[in-house]
Amino acid sequence: MLSLFSSIYGKVTGLRNVLYEKGVFEVFDTRVRVISVGNITAGGTGKTPLVAYIAGFLAERGEKVCILTRGFGRLDPKKRVVVTDGERILSDAEHAGDEPFELANKLLGRAIIIADADRVAAAKWAIRKFSVTVFLLDDGFQHRKIRRDLDIVCIDATDIFKDAKMLPAGRLREPLLGLQRADAVVITRSNLVGNISNLRSEISELNAEIPVFAAANRISSIVPLSEFSSTTQQKKTTIAGKKAFAFCGLGNPDNFFEQLRQEKVSVLGSKAFRDHHHYSEIDVLEIEELARDCAADILLTTAKDAVKLASLKFSIPCFVVEIEMDLDDDHLFKSLL
Repeated sequence: MLSLFSSIYGKVTGLRNVLYEKGVFEVFDTRVRVISVGNITAGGTGKTPLVAYIAGFLAERGEKVCILTRGFGRLDPKKRVVVTDGERILSDAEHAGDEPFELANKLLGRAIIIADADRVAAAKWAIRKFSVTVFLLDDGFQHRKIRRDLDIVCIDATDIFKDAKMLPAGRLREPLLGLQRADAVVITRSNLVGNISNLRSEISELNAEIPVFAAANRISSIVPLSEFSSTTQQKKTTIAGKKAFAFCGLGNPDNFFEQLRQEKVSVLGSKAFRDHHHYSEIDVLEIEELARDCAADILLTTAKDAVKLASLKFSIPCFVVEIEMDLDDDHLFKSLL
């Protein structure tokens, strides 16, 4: 039955793309530069660090950057929320969504962030309100209602790509042929696999002209949860000799745990919650019980999770692990931007 639904889903998304390409469906032109960062699969592909990387670079060049996002997991998905106006954070993780709020903390003073299911309406409003010079469409590859100048697709190096199936049987959002309209591919988490040459070849078979970049994740800072905020000058805290219990609510939680192990963090146990999980005191009690069972000294979590933990009480020290992205050919990538 799932295979039947997947077949139907694939045909519908394929037809939708054809109708956009033939001009049957209208595309809104913002008349400012638009860069889309998206996926071809459902689930986390590590695009949030890339969005932060691009926004930071453009802001340094004097652009008025606005990130448009749906804000998955927020309290009222139909409501427009200005997460940050570029100067102040105006919302919280519950109303903004965890990833937009995480980006707001990372990019305070460098980008406007708007969560709105109707990104066309949000773009029109942002141009009038903020005089935006460049838009970043977060998770925008399938959102074809806005004309874009650059389509970047993230593909997770740790994921099975070639044999992926369409939703709901698999995780493909559209047929792999959709990569033919991409302008660049970033293979994320390339440091977590031994070799990506086969993946590069598979991408080239679908789009021989597309530039393919490899991005490696690295830990940029580790700070106590109590000190984690947009105004803190974050420096890497020494946790050498500490035994950790790691937890997170991500699309691909194993990648976070493996990143810690690669960077020689002593992880004795871990707990994965569903993506965009909203934490409670009961969750904290469960996490701490599991940590004590494996004799862990500290807890480690991600920045995406940390924005939803500030009001909760921990009896075991909890630290936030910040991840940054290194591109293999950042000069060429920046020239595309």
